[in-house]
Amino acid sequence: MANDTPRTRAAQHKRIEILKAAVEIFGSKGSTNGTLADVAEQVGLTHAGVLHHFGSKQRLLLEVLAYRDQADVAELAEQHIPGGLDLFLHLVRTAYANARRPGIVQAYTVLSSESVTDGHPGREYFEDRYTILRGDVSEAFGLLCASEGVTDADAVAAASASILAVMDGLQLQWLLHPEVIDLGATSEFAIRAIVNGVLRPGPALESYRRP
Repeated sequence: MANDTPRTRAAQHKRIEILKAAVEIFGSKGSTNGTLADVAEQVGLTHAGVLHHFGSKQRLLLEVLAYRDQADVAELAEQHIPGGLDLFLHLVRTAYANARRPGIVQAYTVLSSESVTDGHPGREYFEDRYTILRGDVSEAFGLLCASEGVTDADAVAAASASILAVMDGLQLQWLLHPEVIDLGATSEFAIRAIVNGVLRPGPALESYRRP
């Protein structure tokens, strides 16, 4: 390819180096307190050097989030999350993978929490992310429900949002207490429980009350 030159490859390598440094900086300090100067110092560049590659701090933040997404599907054949039952298995595998990359998980957790504030550069990203993922999980549930003869659209909608919420919530607990929370095993338990709750719902909570 015409643009595959040593200079281009060097620039791409430096971009990845900056992204990895940004994951660490923003993950530990947050997107507000973490600065481009912090990132630049870690990769041996000037503030202007980082801007040369990403243009602005906002653009770098969004690239950090995209970098995390790419890492999630990098080893998949089509570099896209699968559908059907394989989607739930992929989510479990992702949880186990995240346990081996705390920097990315930390950056994601910090930025997702901050994105609820007005004017945050990642707000649109996270809104789109959750909308797309809820749709993907709902579609996977639809295939499972069809095979099991289950038709409960409300349960599917609630379960789809719950799976994403529990995965992100467990990541937060794991970051705070990694010696207590087994991120992969607890995520697998929660996903299995929610899937079973849709396909084979148990009694209502009220039924457990003792007279």
